[in-house]
Amino acid sequence: MSATPPDGLRVVHVLGDRITVTEPVTGVELLSYVYRPEAAWEAPKPYLHPLRTLAGDVVTDYRPNDHRWHKGLQMTASHLSGQNLWGGNTYVHGQGYLELPERVGSMAHVAFDEVASGGGRAVIAERLTWHPHGGELWAEEERRIEVHDVDLGSRSWALTWTTAVTNRRDTPLRFGSPGTAGREGAGYTGLFWRGPRGFRGGRVTGPGPEPAGPAAPSGSQGADRAGAGAETGPADGGLMGRQAPWLAYSGEHDGADGHATVVFAHAPENDHAGRAGGHPAHWFVRVEPFAAVAPSWAFHEELELGVGDTLTRRYRVVVADGVWGREEVEGYLRGRPW
Repeated sequence: MSATPPDGLRVVHVLGDRITVTEPVTGVELLSYVYRPEAAWEAPKPYLHPLRTLAGDVVTDYRPNDHRWHKGLQMTASHLSGQNLWGGNTYVHGQGYLELPERVGSMAHVAFDEVASGGGRAVIAERLTWHPHGGELWAEEERRIEVHDVDLGSRSWALTWTTAVTNRRDTPLRFGSPGTAGREGAGYTGLFWRGPRGFRGGRVTGPGPEPAGPAAPSGSQGADRAGAGAETGPADGGLMGRQAPWLAYSGEHDGADGHATVVFAHAPENDHAGRAGGHPAHWFVRVEPFAAVAPSWAFHEELELGVGDTLTRRYRVVVADGVWGREEVEGYLRGRPW
């Protein structure tokens, strides 16, 4: 089924498989939300891939040969009360990454509450359930993805990803990461973006002058490449393991001339710095050996979700043609408040 308002985005739903959103003037398919189950070893879960710029260039990767479970932009839980809802091998302190299929769980699609387009926006509202390998119900999630602010002038568009995860166990859920399990600089979990292969060695930009919070240990990023930190110094922009309201990653395309920038921003209520007593978030970002970004729920310490409690987070992802610097990103975010 499809919705094609004369002044809006075109939404097409292939039942049981995916939902696509297309910008009608350029004809570019901006995103595909895939919810069909995939390989059990890869911790099946819905994901967004491909994400495209308004020029039609892809800014996500899918099942790369180094990590088959990396799929575009997806919600993950790399360490969840002893289970792995991330996919692939599981990190065990002192032993490294081990093949432990009995720990690999899943996030399952239940139903869509809304799939719609109108007024320059497209909405995908979904209910999901989270399961350990054994299939028990551990959590229920309400997810909402909105596509908006499509701007042919600035060659940019945005999506807002909102998630609310409720613990349905009779014990607390503990969100962790390889970092909390003992692997330095590997604090990835939560919303995770894998960039295309051409974005390796890209440029990371954050708000100035200096990100807050403790840095990840030196060397956790691998070697810098020429120009990778042109605006902010180190290849990771000084943001690995630190706190900041937004982060931008710019890279150069393979197969097409030009660059693109992907901006990741916290909504104000996320309280990413933990100033109001909430659990702080820290950025996980790599430029080598691949491009990746996550506003991590559990970089330095675990997040505990009590019985019946709900963890709610909201993020904005901006996809733009060209290289955006700090002033461009901050001007964009100021002009489009939450």
